[in-house]
Amino acid sequence: MISITRRLHFDAGHRIPDHRSQCRNLHGHRYVLEITLEGVVADAPGQSDNGMVMDFADIKAIAHTHIVEPWDHAFLVYEGDRAVRGFLESLPEHKTVVLDRIPTAENLARIAYDILAPRYEGHYGKQLRLARVRLYETPNCWADCTG
Repeated sequence: MISITRRLHFDAGHRIPDHRSQCRNLHGHRYVLEITLEGVVADAPGQSDNGMVMDFADIKAIAHTHIVEPWDHAFLVYEGDRAVRGFLESLPEHKTVVLDRIPTAENLARIAYDILAPRYEGHYGKQLRLARVRLYETPNCWADCTG
């Protein structure tokens, strides 16, 4: 097996409503999303993906469609955070993503993994699986989800 990783970026706002520090306030991050796939290198002479586990452009396209585009420049809000949800709902056409969990780095990594895993696995008919989603909240703080 070979593993490959694709990195993408997006900006989003959030808050951790019960946190004891400044994170309980509305704020944002420049998130970095790393997607690591494990699979078999294609042995398909004449095919575009010959010698690859998966084309990096395809990895990006899938992640962009299902995570980056919906979350980029959005406010990620916990469904139970009624005060902030009410405020966001009062803003016309505001880009808001309502989550069933508090939007910590750990929970966002889990959500991204759960969304992406079925979209990568078995791609190109190969033994391919999502091995890890790593989500950086800051350059020094990140969460890994491995399934």
